[in-house]
Amino acid sequence: MEKKLIIVGTAHILQKSVEEVRTVIENEKPEAVAVELCLARYRALMGERDEIAVTEILKRGDFFLILIQLLLGYFQRKIGEEMKTKPGAEMLEAIKKAREINADVLLIDRDITITFKRLWQQMSLLEKLKFLYYLFRGSLVKEVEVEDILKEDIIDLLVREFRKISPKAAKVLIDERDEFMAYNLLRAMEKYNKVVAVVGAGHKKGIMEAIQRGVKDPAKLVEVRQGKALKWVGIAVVAVILGFFLATALFAAELLSKVFLYWFLINGILAASGAILARAHPFSVISAFLCAWLTSLNPFLAAGWISGAVEAWIRKPTMKDVEDVFRANSLRDMLNNRFFRVILVAALTNLGSTIGTIYGGYYILTHFGIDVAREIEEKLSFL
Repeated sequence: MEKKLIIVGTAHILQKSVEEVRTVIENEKPEAVAVELCLARYRALMGERDEIAVTEILKRGDFFLILIQLLLGYFQRKIGEEMKTKPGAEMLEAIKKAREINADVLLIDRDITITFKRLWQQMSLLEKLKFLYYLFRGSLVKEVEVEDILKEDIIDLLVREFRKISPKAAKVLIDERDEFMAYNLLRAMEKYNKVVAVVGAGHKKGIMEAIQRGVKDPAKLVEVRQGKALKWVGIAVVAVILGFFLATALFAAELLSKVFLYWFLINGILAASGAILARAHPFSVISAFLCAWLTSLNPFLAAGWISGAVEAWIRKPTMKDVEDVFRANSLRDMLNNRFFRVILVAALTNLGSTIGTIYGGYYILTHFGIDVAREIEEKLSFL
């Protein structure tokens, strides 16, 4: 029997796409319906959410990844409301129709957590700051025309603007996923004679091209670096600073209190400033200020863990707060949400602490380095 693959390119927030998906599946009656979803997104779309422990999130330290997911989801939902349809409605329709005709449902997209982790790894610190700035300003996509949405889905619209900030991100969000989904569709065609695939319009061309040229085992597309290189850089920076403190204590003890004071204040003020920007509780701000000097000297600790834990202890976010984040009608609603606030406090405290470590180290080395070196030279000359 002849094999047949039908790829339906949809706009994730247009009612017209829902109707097109329904019509194609009813007419083609495929053995399987493939959808642009991973297991996590499928469960979320079906209304299934696991209990989320804020303490576990704080331990993992994935604050910025969670912020990006929440903010991108918010923008997609808002544009969907303007178009009077629910984001993912065409995927729900595809799943519903597949079940009606007893067709198998195939989840062909890469796990969203892996996608965002790979995306985060591609960006420099400056690119991450720019990205968060555009997200919070709400201007990543300024005006969305219906004609644009017909051509590409909302993620693609975001990526088109995002190319100006980090061109590498498009490869992670679009090109890699095209290859991943193409590979899964090729595997599906080995088992089924007829498959209907429902994907965002912006992915259709890339998937078809990947199928035509053939796709090798996409194991490399799901690899996530553990950030060992970055950790070693952090360890090296901390080692230099600790070495400077030790040299100061041994050879220029009269400068030690002044060196420590500047280190304490620079780290504390910048970490606390991040917490203040996140509208943290005063106790969280104080904890960020007091602990930043110490966490900056330990690459395995983070000031955001502490300020976030204090914020969680005070705010006491519940599962309802998590659910409310996904129903927020405005950025103000999100900022007033207790769960979102804890994550934001932890993320911005960490950001401030990172800047404080870099600038604090630079400051004490450039302002006191010559004096300490002179003291070392003088004392060693007597040996």
